[in-house]
Amino acid sequence: MTKAILAAAAAILIVAPPGDAQEPPVRWQRRVEASVPPVTVFHSTQSANLATAETLLKGEWLFEISHRFLPPLSGGADALWGLDGPVFNRLGLSYAVSDRAMLSLVRSNLADNVELGAKVRLLEGGRSAIPFMVAVNGGVAWNTQLPDVDGLEDNESQTYAQLVANALLGGRFAVGVSPTVLHNPRVDDVEAGNAFVLGLAGQLYLSEQASVLAEWVVAGEREGLEHDAGTFGLELETGGHFFKLLLSNSARMNPTQLLGGTPYAFNADEWRLGFNITRVLVF
Repeated sequence: MTKAILAAAAAILIVAPPGDAQEPPVRWQRRVEASVPPVTVFHSTQSANLATAETLLKGEWLFEISHRFLPPLSGGADALWGLDGPVFNRLGLSYAVSDRAMLSLVRSNLADNVELGAKVRLLEGGRSAIPFMVAVNGGVAWNTQLPDVDGLEDNESQTYAQLVANALLGGRFAVGVSPTVLHNPRVDDVEAGNAFVLGLAGQLYLSEQASVLAEWVVAGEREGLEHDAGTFGLELETGGHFFKLLLSNSARMNPTQLLGGTPYAFNADEWRLGFNITRVLVF
């Protein structure tokens, strides 16, 4: 029996090709292409007020409710530090038609400003060095509650177009620049004009959930809107929600209104409380 077993083993060794015995299958090689992590700079589609280059994923919706309280924080306890109101309210709904493009409809009760907007992310890169994104953003708005002045009824619309460039420095500090052309920055004028506006944004991510942010809108001086709008605050991110608690010298939120400037100077006596709440929805 032993001789038969040895003879069978010898026959197998002789018949089998040498490579089959010496080269076991390579198992460490990747069988599918490695997934490339997406570029991320700002986590949210907007800073406090300014748009970022971030977009939603195709088919996602974004619902927003935001408030800016009109009494300043300096009013103290008599006005509950501004929380007694009144307030400017903003409601918004956005939809991603693709991973790189989204449409939005927002309304503010300031002059009943209703805006239809669009944003398209053009490019991104710098994954291993300085991640960056570039997008174009713009919109058209109508103000349906203007002062009863002859000629203003023909000047209720506003438009804007902006280039949005974002970069992430040191893995935690996101910066953004938004050069903008704004048509009809002051709807109280019978004759519509044009303005060049520069938006600046920065956000320091302290953890996966918490960050501090600030932005500044260089708008130029015009009657009733003599000052640039500055905003700073805290952002909390959790499970598709963004909650932003803000202080600002502007109570204006919709882009065509914010970009025109503010009547209040940027000092502590003129800071007003505000918040943004957004929620990503998938149906």
